Amino acid sequence: MKTKKTAILDIGSNTIRLVIYSYDHIRGLREFENIKTVARLRTFIQNDGSMSEEGIELLQGILQSFQQMLKDYDVDDVLATATAAIRQATNQQQIVERMKKETGFELDILSEEEEAYFGFLAVAHSVSTESAVTIDIGGGSTEITYFVNKKLQKTHSFPFGVVSLQQQFMKGEKMTSVERDQLSLFAEAQFRSLPWLNGVRLPVIGIGGSARNIAQIDQQRKEYPISNVHQYNMNVIDLYTLSDTLGDLSINELTKIDGLSSDRADIILPALEVFRALMKVVQSQEFIFSRKGLREGIMLNRVLQIHPNALNKHDVFTQSSKALAAEFEMNEHEAEHLQFLAEQVYEACVSHHKIQLSEDSLILLRRAATLFYLGEYIDADSASQHTFYILSNRSIDGLEHMERIKLALVASYKNKDTLKRYAAPFEKWLSKDDLKHLRDLGALLKFAYGLNGSKRSIVNKVEMESYGEGLKMNIYVKGNAMAEEYQAGKQKKHLERLCKCEVTLEFIEKDGQANG
Repeated sequence: MKTKKTAILDIGSNTIRLVIYSYDHIRGLREFENIKTVARLRTFIQNDGSMSEEGIELLQGILQSFQQMLKDYDVDDVLATATAAIRQATNQQQIVERMKKETGFELDILSEEEEAYFGFLAVAHSVSTESAVTIDIGGGSTEITYFVNKKLQKTHSFPFGVVSLQQQFMKGEKMTSVERDQLSLFAEAQFRSLPWLNGVRLPVIGIGGSARNIAQIDQQRKEYPISNVHQYNMNVIDLYTLSDTLGDLSINELTKIDGLSSDRADIILPALEVFRALMKVVQSQEFIFSRKGLREGIMLNRVLQIHPNALNKHDVFTQSSKALAAEFEMNEHEAEHLQFLAEQVYEACVSHHKIQLSEDSLILLRRAATLFYLGEYIDADSASQHTFYILSNRSIDGLEHMERIKLALVASYKNKDTLKRYAAPFEKWLSKDDLKHLRDLGALLKFAYGLNGSKRSIVNKVEMESYGEGLKMNIYVKGNAMAEEYQAGKQKKHLERLCKCEVTLEFIEKDGQANG
């Protein structure tokens, strides 16, 4: 069956993008292609407020190129949206009519409220943060939202963006300290004009290309050990450090900075000062980047209009993990049974004081069970290695980076030496106690995995009791458990290391007959 694809033409004030998506209820929203061109349409707005003929011709040429690409991709479902540059142009209607005639695209000029709302919608369905302030600074406008418990409270659109700020405050190849101070004071005054922003003390979530570049620069500066910037977390000191580091550089010098796109070298400093000003007004200590923004919000809005209950913004991880499991063709029933077995073994160990009860640990164990050894899809013999690499480097909505590493270490557990090797790049993140705890959870999960050796889900109950100097685990099964006995016996050493004693396994059929 052919996958239904939708293209979004995102006509911004700085860049124009063609992005192709698909959506289904199992794999969620997937991006197939993302083509970007820098147009700087905001620079073609004239003194009378109209867009110049040069700017209109540039837009028309780009859309005609995208039109041909869409034919090659065989995509006919197209949403063409435009934001500040065209929204603010006094000849907006003329531009819309001309694009319809010359390119066939009917432009949907998003209102300020729509642009802000779609950004919020994407963030709410891709990060775990329940309450925050979001900022999406484009070329010609800046959208701010404020949400609490994933419920939108306020939105506002400011008629300035990185391109217009660069034109207004940066006169040469290098931003002077006076220009930087003037820009900062301007941005701070704008944000303070919104009473609901002042001192809310919530995380600030950055959306869009400028925020992404700042996150990438910070990762390069810190020699960050994993890839991907979605849900990357910075603190207010990081922003000040970047401002001090980048502030003295010319545009030519900025183009050489690792992590910074060359087409943003002249506008990154205005963006950075705006983020700093917002952090100051909000009195926030935490800056988070969301890769999901306007375009994803438009797509999700369409999904929710057709299927209102398709997405749960309060449980982002579950949707994301199901999509990941489906991509790697994991058996959902087997994953659910492993989760059941892992909980049974965990509870047995807790009852005998071999591991400390913790809701956070139980959540991590359940999550790791749903994705345990997903790397088998690539190569069964090196499933652990592939699992760790995928989970530690793949964007997983609803998980911050530290949580993702912990998940990767538990879901890929093979033995303590392998875990130690995987964890080596993250020695600054994880203490010895953290590693021991993750090792214990991994060992427990690896043993539980052995209890379904035949993939038939025949183990329906696990109990533990004292047995001489050690422990005995009674494992109740329905049917022949030869494979389970063999696999669990192989993995028993992991459980014994956790319990620090000998563990005897006894398999008991439903009629009460012991197998071992």
